[in-house]
Amino acid sequence: MRRFVLDAAIGVIAAGGLTMLVIGASPAPPPAPPQRPAAAAAPSPSVALSPAVAASRAASKPVRLEIPVIGVNTPLMELGLNPDGTVEVPPLRADAPAGWYRNLKTPGEVGPAVILGHVDTAHDGPAVFYRLRELRPGDRATVRRADGGAAVFVVERVVEVPKTDFPTDDVYGPVGYPALRLVTCGGTFDHARHEYRGNILVYARLEPSD
Repeated sequence: MRRFVLDAAIGVIAAGGLTMLVIGASPAPPPAPPQRPAAAAAPSPSVALSPAVAASRAASKPVRLEIPVIGVNTPLMELGLNPDGTVEVPPLRADAPAGWYRNLKTPGEVGPAVILGHVDTAHDGPAVFYRLRELRPGDRATVRRADGGAAVFVVERVVEVPKTDFPTDDVYGPVGYPALRLVTCGGTFDHARHEYRGNILVYARLEPSD
């Protein structure tokens, strides 16, 4: 991707209030999902860069995301930029798939791959990333690729951040290893603005090959 496209996207995201980035249009926060042991704020495990980099893949479009521990098995649509320079999001429907932001890396390449999905909708209830906040360090997410291969990522950390303090560089900025970022809405619901006040972010790293 040409550098100015990423710079423009980051500039808009940083300055534009992040509702345009990710999503959630429910009139109320979703009911609490089944609880798993609380570890979302755990620090990233120490993993050497070299095995993950050695396991990196050539570019290949992602076609499906599977996260069995939270019941996610979704095809992936491509997302780009809207005419105003903001990042596209999937259609606001409970049955909408998650989407891969095509202006960054494909999952498995060195660098960040970003997949966005809805948490819920006002009319239909839970959506594809409804249970994303349940992920814990050590959980795995598999991205099926158009080349017939699969890239398996290990969750390092799960965080909730306010949309007013979205860590744009951490999510969209360059890294020296194959990374995956999963993004949805979270936190409390602002009834006046009809949007969630925060985002749930999942940071994951490619699992080294044997």
